[in-house]
Amino acid sequence: MRQELMSLPKGLAEEVARNLVMVANLLDEDPDQAYEYSRVALRLASRVAAVREAAGFAAYATAKYSEALAEFRAARRMTGSVELWPVMADCERGMGRPERALAMAGEPEVQKLDKAGQVEMRLVAAGARKDMGQADAAVVTLQSPELASNSIQPWTARLRYAYADALLDVGRETEAREWFAKALEADQGGTTNASDRLAELDGVEFTDALEEDEAENEVTADAEAEDVKADDTQSETETGTDTESESKPESGSSGSQG
Repeated sequence: MRQELMSLPKGLAEEVARNLVMVANLLDEDPDQAYEYSRVALRLASRVAAVREAAGFAAYATAKYSEALAEFRAARRMTGSVELWPVMADCERGMGRPERALAMAGEPEVQKLDKAGQVEMRLVAAGARKDMGQADAAVVTLQSPELASNSIQPWTARLRYAYADALLDVGRETEAREWFAKALEADQGGTTNASDRLAELDGVEFTDALEEDEAENEVTADAEAEDVKADDTQSETETGTDTESESKPESGSSGSQG
C-alpha cells in the first residue's frame, strides 16, 4: 500500500494514508464511520488500487454489496490479482444472486488462490448452496482435506463452525455439536460464537450478571421513589388536617354565643 501511495504527491499521499488507517481501525467497530473515511480516500485517489480495495471492504461491511463489488472489480483490473475473488462472489450472494457466486466457485481463478483463499471460496460456495435451499449440498461442499486436518490455521475455526452449522441445518445434531466443539477448540481469537451454540444445544442458559444488577437497581429505585411519594402524600394529608383543626370554631366561641 505504501508503495502504491508513492505514486502520489507527498502531501496527498499522507492525507490518503491517514484516511486508509482510519478505515482499517474502524472497520469492525464502526463500519459506517469507516465507510465515510473510505469515501474521502476515494475522492482523493481513485486511481490507487489499495484505495479502491479499502473502499470495497468498507462498502461490504455496511452491506452496500453492489458498490463493494464495483470497487473490488476496479481493484482487480488495476492489479490483476485474484485474491478478492471470494469476497466478490460473496457480494453476489449479498445481492441475492447465489447462483452467480456458485458459478464463480468453479472458475479457473479459484485455482490461483492460496490455501486461505480457497477455503474462503468454499465457505462462500456452501453459503450459496444454503441460499438456494440445497442444505445437503452445503454439507458436502464443506467436506475437504482442510476440514479433516488437525492442523490449526487462521481459517480453521470458521470452516469447522460453518460445517457444524450446515450439519445442524440437515438435522444431524449430534455431529453438529461435535464440530461446534472442534470449532471452539480452534477459535483462539474468538472469531465465532461456537461456545454459545454449544450451550444452546446443551440447553444451557447464561444470565448476564450485570443486567441482573441493573434490573435490581431499577426495582430498588422504583421502590424508593414510591416510598418517597407515599411519605409526601401522608405529609400533605397531615398538614391539611392541622389546618382544618386551626380554622374550625371552638365550642363557646363568639359564633356559638351569637
